[in-house]
Amino acid sequence: MLQARVSFRRISTSIYFFSRRLTTAPNLDPNQNDAVETVFRIINSTSSSSSPSNLRNSLKSSGVFLSNDVIDEVLKRARFSHANPSQTLEFFRYAAARKGFYHTAFSFDTMLYILGRNRMFDHVWELLIEAKKKDQSVITQRTVMIVLARIAKVCSVRKTVESFKRLKKFVVKLDTDCFNALLRTLCHEKSMTDTRNVYHGLKHNFRPNLQTFNILLSGWKTPEDAEGFFKEMREMGVEPDVVTYNSLVDVYCKGREIEKAYKLLDEMRDRDLPPDVITYTSIIGGLGLIGQPDKARDVLKEMKEYGCYPDVPAYNAAIRNFCIAKRLGDAYSLVDEMESKGLSPNATTYNLFFRVFFWSNDLQSSWNMYRRMMAAGCLPNTQSCLFLIKLFKRQEKLEMAMQLWGDMVEKGFGSYTLVSDVLFDLLCDVGKLDEAEKCFLEMVEKGHKPSNVSFKRIKVLMELANRHEALQNLTQKMAMCPLIRIVRRRSTRVIVNSKRLEGYAP
Repeated sequence: MLQARVSFRRISTSIYFFSRRLTTAPNLDPNQNDAVETVFRIINSTSSSSSPSNLRNSLKSSGVFLSNDVIDEVLKRARFSHANPSQTLEFFRYAAARKGFYHTAFSFDTMLYILGRNRMFDHVWELLIEAKKKDQSVITQRTVMIVLARIAKVCSVRKTVESFKRLKKFVVKLDTDCFNALLRTLCHEKSMTDTRNVYHGLKHNFRPNLQTFNILLSGWKTPEDAEGFFKEMREMGVEPDVVTYNSLVDVYCKGREIEKAYKLLDEMRDRDLPPDVITYTSIIGGLGLIGQPDKARDVLKEMKEYGCYPDVPAYNAAIRNFCIAKRLGDAYSLVDEMESKGLSPNATTYNLFFRVFFWSNDLQSSWNMYRRMMAAGCLPNTQSCLFLIKLFKRQEKLEMAMQLWGDMVEKGFGSYTLVSDVLFDLLCDVGKLDEAEKCFLEMVEKGHKPSNVSFKRIKVLMELANRHEALQNLTQKMAMCPLIRIVRRRSTRVIVNSKRLEGYAP
């Protein structure tokens, strides 16, 4: 968890600013906020099986003026709430069809992200073709990165590279920045061996720069590989910066070579490149890996002496160390200290505790933490929901499971597909077919398709209960659902594979 965050933060990239933009709402006045709510409600309330004209008519009759700010905010909400992708695309096209209207680059990229996440790649290329004809300026390096990232997540390396070459038709120039976007995507979604092969295969067509090597260095897991690329970088006359050193510090910390990491800190200061919060976060994580959580906590104080102040991820790294050591009292005290500094715990913070409670089968502590999280206004992410729903199923706590599901439906957080698989198992185990039917319909109404495994189990029980009319209704709904979001592979990394939950398995 820490390692993923460090790798992501260490590179100042367009995708980072895209994420920042997505989580920062524009300064909308109250009227515009009402407009966003109205439009978003129309998108959510329009059934997947409805004619596209129904959505367009609803938008027309609403009387809402679709400004760029309103559209940006609607699409942002659609992304984070996993709104129906087909209806969202219809809204996007409806807005674009107005005479003299042009979508912002933000709206365009967000729509591509939503389509890519749902594997609607034909629509992705259609929008790129339309944008090239109407307003090619919205196709940026950020666009390249978003498209490649979604393709790489579900397609082969060869297909990803082919898509990269195909993008040459849409961007003004397929330059080193675009090449870097490809490498960054491969580092994140594929193996470093694949990334290295692509780098060596295409590097002669581009001019590798500092960012190129920083991307490659950020992906290596062993000091030997990272040192090899660092040597190649210096041989090409590319001078390292703070990001470069952070990559090396991080890989040394992951390899439990803390002494080498501290030597790099001294070298950074000698070169007038002061370590930043990313550097210290890596050190904190590394000290935790060698069983020194107290020394890691001292780093939080030490960094302040150098004029560098810890942020939420830095505190999370220190909290994680104490959670692994089963010293929850110390972990809680760091949360209190963090809040006293004006820093708000995020979903990652709470997940550190949820993981401990999950493995210790501590239902009450998990529930208390969930209520605290919601009261603080911090919405759980998919990992949070999986820790909770699996614990509820294990102890057959139906009421708690339904409360979690109700919050998800109301507030739009977490993965409906992953959580519903566990929830439907629980409901079927205890014979609650009415509740299963209700959750099924709520899920479909949100534009999400239950898995075939869950549907088959519900189907068998409904047949045994002679509920043929209800079953026919669910079968029709299932057939009309949009393409299911295939995320089961990622769920394995989240919680199912206990070997990946370092330090917590019994």
